[in-house]
Amino acid sequence: MSTLNAPRAFNPMLLLAAAALSSLLLVVFARWNGAPAPQFDSPVTHSRALMFEDTASGAVSVRDMSSGAQVALFEGEQGFVRGVLRAMARERKLQSADRHAPLLLQNHADGSLSLYDASTGERIHLESFGHTQRETFARLQDSTAQSHTPTSIAK
Repeated sequence: MSTLNAPRAFNPMLLLAAAALSSLLLVVFARWNGAPAPQFDSPVTHSRALMFEDTASGAVSVRDMSSGAQVALFEGEQGFVRGVLRAMARERKLQSADRHAPLLLQNHADGSLSLYDASTGERIHLESFGHTQRETFARLQDSTAQSHTPTSIAK
């Protein structure tokens, strides 16, 4: 009889399955026991109130609430921007919140960027979606309010 075909006393796949199951059970237990979800908010260092509006041409116009000036115009598909705005609009509808209230684009002390809806308490951490998507909104924080030459962002 060959020792090459001897059955193993230890199955590594069984150990992997047990580790995965243990991890899953730990997460489920923590969530059911009311363990709070981790909060990654650091202090806000700069905030800008912005109004996002659909235009007749299908673009998304972004206005600075303090000056009323248009600071950007998102033309074309802009799936990420529209997706974020749909999520905010949906939450406003669920809570019967003012759909015309501005959204706050907030820089945080740790360098993160978020979009906050004060009317619902909803906050979207933009860096969670990657550098490119974050930069789409970061340009709005830095753009100057000019009513004649808004930043046109086409995709």
